[in-house]
Amino acid sequence: MAALKSHQRQAWLAWLLLLLVTGISHAQTATPALTILDRAEAAPSGWNATAPPASGWVPVKLMDQWNTRWPQHDGVVWYRLHWHQQDAAVPLGLLLDYVCMVDEVWVNGSLVHRDIGLTEPLARAWIAPQYFLLDRPLLRAGDNTLLVRISGLAAYQPGLGKVTLGDPTATQALYRHGMFWRYHIQLFDFALSTVLGVLFFMFWLLRRKETVFGWYAVTTLLGAGYAWNYVASSPWPFDNTDAWEAMNAALFAASCAAFLVFLLRFCERRWPRFERVLLVAAALALATALLFPHYMGPWRNAWIWPTVIVYYAATILFLWHAARTPRVDVRVMGLCLLLPTLVSIRDLAVFLQWIHSSNYDLSVLTSPLSLVSMGFAIAWRFSTAMRRVEGFNAELQQEVETATARLSDTLSREHTLALSNTRIGERLNLVRDLHDGFGGSLLGAIATLEQSPPSPETTRSIATLKELRDDLRLVIDTTTHEQGADIIGLLAPLRHRWSQRLEAAGIDSRWRLEGLDDLHLGPARSLDLLRLLQEALTNVLKHSGARRVDILVACDPGRLQIQVCDDGRGFDPQTHGATGAGLSSLRARCNRLGGELATTTSPGNGVMLSLDTAL
Repeated sequence: MAALKSHQRQAWLAWLLLLLVTGISHAQTATPALTILDRAEAAPSGWNATAPPASGWVPVKLMDQWNTRWPQHDGVVWYRLHWHQQDAAVPLGLLLDYVCMVDEVWVNGSLVHRDIGLTEPLARAWIAPQYFLLDRPLLRAGDNTLLVRISGLAAYQPGLGKVTLGDPTATQALYRHGMFWRYHIQLFDFALSTVLGVLFFMFWLLRRKETVFGWYAVTTLLGAGYAWNYVASSPWPFDNTDAWEAMNAALFAASCAAFLVFLLRFCERRWPRFERVLLVAAALALATALLFPHYMGPWRNAWIWPTVIVYYAATILFLWHAARTPRVDVRVMGLCLLLPTLVSIRDLAVFLQWIHSSNYDLSVLTSPLSLVSMGFAIAWRFSTAMRRVEGFNAELQQEVETATARLSDTLSREHTLALSNTRIGERLNLVRDLHDGFGGSLLGAIATLEQSPPSPETTRSIATLKELRDDLRLVIDTTTHEQGADIIGLLAPLRHRWSQRLEAAGIDSRWRLEGLDDLHLGPARSLDLLRLLQEALTNVLKHSGARRVDILVACDPGRLQIQVCDDGRGFDPQTHGATGAGLSSLRARCNRLGGELATTTSPGNGVMLSLDTAL
């Protein structure tokens, strides 16, 4: 991108410098002391004529193109002009504005200039004006005669432009001005097109997907081949003018075809059939120019007219599309293409001889606009691509951060799960040891005492051992079920054991279990819940003297409610709460469950213990 911008700056500076230098020079040296000769006499002759004919002269107005007068004449036409010189000692500048195709110049019978290639292959003198400094002995006081012998082919608009005589300094300034517009600008355009073509071809080689660069490179290189027509002084590498003109027309057609495909790619469009027709026509034009130059050269308009029609139609369609599209780069391209299109209409009129001018091709003046438009298009596409890359990088970074966070969470969960599994395994091993060791010994002791003779001491021992057995069952039940056990499955054994025990003591127990399906509290909280109920029921059994107890375990959305209510003797919470170890144990378990124990009691009115906690 930096290289492209550097080329753009250098091209613009060179172009503006040429315009500035030429404009200043012309403004400083222009003077009215000039004579313009626009009337002459013309007479045709053969290729080998060394002297002007004695007859056949006709008056003509310059600029003159003899194919309109002698359409079949290929050979030589002599032009004769006269002017009056006051003082032969005063040097005189002579400027031939336009000569097509090659010429000899005679002043008062003396040879002043002779082009090489006066016969085929003809040289190409028309690419630049000609300047001569006349002095004694060429000049005469009084009437002077200028003879210009021009060799040319009728198919290629041969003729002579206006002749300027006068002060050498002023005439030479006009000559430099003409060289700038007729030759140097054309040479600059050729060099610029070649550099652009190579540059964009390299871009395309590096980014094959950007076919718009490739087609612009082809367009520009073919255009450079066509531009060489305006700076080449000979038809090399061809050996005749027909072959040169045929190839020139073929390059024009091929360049236009490539340009139309470029416009399609620039608009991100593909018209396969139309593109195939264009490329086949371009290939056919190049092949015809190589195989049948003597046919295609004189009849090149048969190729140029269809090319021009298709080119203008496609250009108008592109300008219409550019006016409607929201894409900024297409609009800029349309604006930069508008002026060259209008100027090319003028050049087409000169080519078709609708107007006469020695400045044959002004389209070169608009060529820097192509550089501007393509430079902007590349910068725009580069900027768009960078925005996409930045957006992709931001999205990728966000996805990486999200994935990293997910991975960290996953590793953390796996680590926590591994620790939990390890703890559970240790608990299971401990529970198995308790069940197989302490549990078996406990059951054996109970069985032995039950088989011994009954006594009050034995009965109390058996009751104590059974309480230990029940407590051991709570530990085993809550530990062995791990995370998957729901609270219903854990409450069922507790409810069965305590219903039997309360019934044996003459206490009616009524259980209400609501909304507990699929409720999981985990091993630790489940054990706290079961022990909370167990201790509360133990207090009812031992201390309340109640005849009835109601147990409620309910789950509302997001809340867990536990309530144990008896109709026993109750107690005074002001005196009993400070010294009772049982209530302290119950409060500790409620705290571990995430709530606080609420006690409602009074002497003779029973006790209600309740807990309301969040899940």
